[in-house]
Amino acid sequence: MVWDIGVVALYLGGMLLLGWYGMRRAKTHEDYLVAGRNLGPGLYMGTMAATVLGGASTVGTVRLGYEYGLSGFWLCGALGLGIIVLNRVLARPLLKLRIFTVTQILERRFTSGAKHVSALVMTAYALMLAATSVIAIGTVMQVLFGLPFWVAVLVGGGVVAVYSTLGGMWSLTLTDIVQFVIKTVGLMFVLLPICLMRVGGWDALVAQLPAANFTLTHIGWPTIITYFVIYFLGILIGQEIWQRVFTARDEQVARVAGTAAGLYCIVYGLVGAVIGMTAKVLLPDLDNVNNAFAAIVQVGLPDGIRGLVIAAALAAMMSTASAAMLATSTLVAEDLLPALRGGRSFTDVRVHRGITLLAALCALAIALVVDDVLSALTCAYNLLVGGMLVPLLGAIYWGRATTAGAVASMLLGCALSIAYMLKDGLAANTPVYAALAASATSFVLISLLGRPGAPYRDAPVPRTDAK
Repeated sequence: MVWDIGVVALYLGGMLLLGWYGMRRAKTHEDYLVAGRNLGPGLYMGTMAATVLGGASTVGTVRLGYEYGLSGFWLCGALGLGIIVLNRVLARPLLKLRIFTVTQILERRFTSGAKHVSALVMTAYALMLAATSVIAIGTVMQVLFGLPFWVAVLVGGGVVAVYSTLGGMWSLTLTDIVQFVIKTVGLMFVLLPICLMRVGGWDALVAQLPAANFTLTHIGWPTIITYFVIYFLGILIGQEIWQRVFTARDEQVARVAGTAAGLYCIVYGLVGAVIGMTAKVLLPDLDNVNNAFAAIVQVGLPDGIRGLVIAAALAAMMSTASAAMLATSTLVAEDLLPALRGGRSFTDVRVHRGITLLAALCALAIALVVDDVLSALTCAYNLLVGGMLVPLLGAIYWGRATTAGAVASMLLGCALSIAYMLKDGLAANTPVYAALAASATSFVLISLLGRPGAPYRDAPVPRTDAK
């Protein structure tokens, strides 16, 4: 255990050092928020994949593999396909806009009021996503090191908060690349081979599990479809993902490197599911399936090697946590606070650092009171897809859309999503479908009763203030 703690401590120290180095590169607020819009294919691919594959993708996919076998990969599969479509279809128009947030699309089509409502919805989503990954960090450190959960959350989440605050997107990009390498090595080339060896190889795994565990539909078609509705569509409109698209040097970088990142996500999901299947064989009677990943790491690996895999898991979780923290602060700084300042946005990097720190502290607070990582992730995506998908697509593709229709769509979609989550539970499929139905219906009906919104070219130009 001493070796494990040493390896993890070295990793955490390295993240802080990279955060400090990123701070030196973040000279302007554009550097801080989107890395100067100048990432090449290597950096772009690594940071995109690292952002998507977080705590829920790692811990959650191993848990799904434990319960449902190979079909547990669909969570990551839906995310990966979403990344591919986003970068091959939407990246080109997004890069031309040179904006900072998803919600600024709505301001270009409708009014600032639509942007402010959508910013509230998107901020709630991003904050919950950050909390989800912090929960995963705390869960892994709690199980493996025997720490109280609140201590694990404050230590792991605190490191993320510090390096995210220091250098913004430059710190995130540098840490993401290291995290991408660590989790690739740790999970794909260390944990997976050792787990397969422990169960006696692939043939032995097949012999010890039911045949249904090796089909791609064992998890059930309703769940697979819901994953696509929530995660595939959610990726297409998530602030933390769009913010990565804005960092690409050009369209070609986004298309090629983004496609590679999406394919990597699919492979990552298959690896996680197989690790979960080996855990089912080696630890068939787990009291809490949420701990399947931590448990297989604890019993299946020797000291030192265990520390590397723990660092790999933390790398996956921290990359998404940091992305969501910065996404939250960007929405607050670019969309919400300017509404209180006559439309003036902030250009002082120090202000952005302060807002990022506050967003990170809020995420840590939420993580201390919510304990189910998959439920927290589902809650975040229910709000995002239920409240934002219809008005965003309408703003881009439907000329008859109106501001009133967009605002009503967002409010009703979120309201129905929350109501059905309270009624049927966070893990239910009904919240997102009810929210989408209400959102689409209200958007179309109210838009048809009003005047269409202004075209993009008539959008107001945001004011800036260096103070």
